[in-house]
Amino acid sequence: MTVGTVLLFILGVVVFIIGLLVSIGLHELGHLAFAKLFNVKVTQYSLGFGKAVWSFRRGETEYGIRPILLGGYISMVGMLKPRASGREITNTGMYSAFVQDARAASAEQIEESGGDDSRAFYRLTPWKRIIVMVAGPAMNLVIGIVLFGVLLVGFGAPTTTFTSSVDCVLPTSARTTCADGDAVSPAKQAGLRSGDVVLSVGGVRNPTITQVSETFQRSAGEAVPVVVERDGTERTLRVTPALATRDVYTADGTVAKNSDGTTKTQRVGVVGVSIGQTLVRQSPAAVLPATGAQIGASAHLIIDLPQRLVAVWNAAFGSQARSQDSPVSVVGVGRAIGTVSSMSGVPVVDKVYTILGLLASLNIGLFVLNMVPLLPLDGGHIAGALWEAVKRRTFRLFGKADPGPIDLAKTMPLTMVVVVLLAGMSALLIYADIVRPVDLFG
Repeated sequence: MTVGTVLLFILGVVVFIIGLLVSIGLHELGHLAFAKLFNVKVTQYSLGFGKAVWSFRRGETEYGIRPILLGGYISMVGMLKPRASGREITNTGMYSAFVQDARAASAEQIEESGGDDSRAFYRLTPWKRIIVMVAGPAMNLVIGIVLFGVLLVGFGAPTTTFTSSVDCVLPTSARTTCADGDAVSPAKQAGLRSGDVVLSVGGVRNPTITQVSETFQRSAGEAVPVVVERDGTERTLRVTPALATRDVYTADGTVAKNSDGTTKTQRVGVVGVSIGQTLVRQSPAAVLPATGAQIGASAHLIIDLPQRLVAVWNAAFGSQARSQDSPVSVVGVGRAIGTVSSMSGVPVVDKVYTILGLLASLNIGLFVLNMVPLLPLDGGHIAGALWEAVKRRTFRLFGKADPGPIDLAKTMPLTMVVVVLLAGMSALLIYADIVRPVDLFG
């Protein structure tokens, strides 16, 4: 590895750290803006965890950056409803201890802020609390939409295209040029051209390179419907692959050999075109569907997280390889971006495209994760506020007294379990990303 490669890797990591700080900062800024709008007292705004390495105070809020860049937070006074004064504690079990400690911490925070809880977060109406908590993940969603917009409208979407063609059917892999007597290629007969964007092949919409190649190979002598886009117009062509002899290749791209050392071949359908991918610019209307697809992929990843973590564990502490769709930590994303930056022979445009794509996916992932309805995630506070709204509405319908703010302190034992699980998951993913990183480009 050359010095230049190392510097490019470091540059990529620095770009990622800046992108991560911006994502975290805007997430917490969303919370902060609406908390202050609703007159909640906010004492801290922090990027990262640990002891502050740099901070300043403006008004009643301290703003700072901390060294452990695995998230951020704002400290709002009275996140939990404190225990009513004068109320005796009758249960001294471990569960009660968790609850009472949470209430005591909230009460202490209010006391340190002057003892007036009129600006406490729990005093907000449920809908205002929901707005405050949704504002953070919503910022990540907006960042993701903007980045996908830049990618799709500014650069384009990776699209399967026919990159080149030949005029004849080459009888073997050894031949690279046409000779007298060679049959006219099916591509030329059907009217396929270099640069045609492949919309569908054999009824498969938006096919991958592999799908196009496999469809042609298994369809020798059969007419395959191919829909392409050329000069902004869709054209439906029918291509009949010709049967020809082609070399067999192994998974690593080398020519397969028979037991006697000769080249292994097979009879497959050929068309006479090369298949590749190019970036095709999309209309703005494609941005939201692409974002929705990424949200769905992130949600599916979280639903399957337990079994995926088992696979990560087996890879980190065993010999099992990590799959390309394995969950990764911020360390894994940073490493991937550094790797992209240091790749030789890759155009700068492709590097920028890949880095923006990773940052877009990261922000969508943060949005989905934070909407999970479990404390201490934002979704847990949203779920609590929704439950309070339903409870208050129900009491009002039956003519009962307003039950008041919901007591989220009662969920603290479960919250501690979630915190431990999240910490353990983060530690496992970080370790796996160091000792057995995902090969995103393999």
